[in-house]
Order: sequence, then structure tokens, then C-alpha cells
Amino acid sequence: VQLQASGGGYVQPGGSLRLSCAASGFALADYGIGWFRQAPGEEREFVAGVNWSGSRTYYADSMKGRFTISRDNAKNTVDLQMNNLKPEDTAVYYCARNRKLLVEVLGPAETDYDYWGQGTLVTVSS
Repeated sequence: VQLQASGGGYVQPGGSLRLSCAASGFALADYGIGWFRQAPGEEREFVAGVNWSGSRTYYADSMKGRFTISRDNAKNTVDLQMNNLKPEDTAVYYCARNRKLLVEVLGPAETDYDYWGQGTLVTVSS
């Protein structure tokens, strides 16, 4: 099982980035996926999640309206579109697989996720 996060980079405040999580070694279509982030000196926090089919999405309050999670099971990818980025969005972003098969409801607890990607760094600065 592998998850590979990519798409991070440097962007000015108000800009956009699209992160992608590529899955291999398992049937992505059977699992919910979450995105988390960890800022310097901070604990890792939940950003967004999508259920196995893509019919349900979940967001942390501070990301609602700015971030959009989506998935393409045919391509084995889950993307995170981030708009109107702020300096406080600077962090390493991780994707993770929810451990429950065909999960409908995704929560923010890290213990609900069993495999993690290596992270991709997003820096928002002028």
C-alpha cells in the first residue's frame, strides 16, 4: 500500500494550488481518503476527507469555501484544490487512507487512518 502526495510549492497569498494523492497497492475505490496538514511547531490537523464513492466530502471549518476535495477512482487519485491561500495554510500536507472499508463518514481522528503518504510542502508567503 502506497500513497504519494504531490503538487506542493510556493504561492503568494490569495493564490491557488492543487495537490494530488496517488494510490497504489490497493483498490482506492473501496476507501475513503483524508487530507491532513502539519504546520511548523504545530500538531497535525484534519483538512478534508472524501468517502469511497466521492458522494460525501468533509472539511475543517477554516477550509470550507476555499478547499475542495475530489477523487477519480479510475485514475486512483484524490485531489485537493486549494484557493485563496493564506500564510497560515503553510504546512506539510499529507493524504491518508481511512482504515474502514467503504466508509461513508470520515472523521478527523488520525487513528481512523492506517496508511499515510510522505507529505508535500505548501508555502504561502509574499
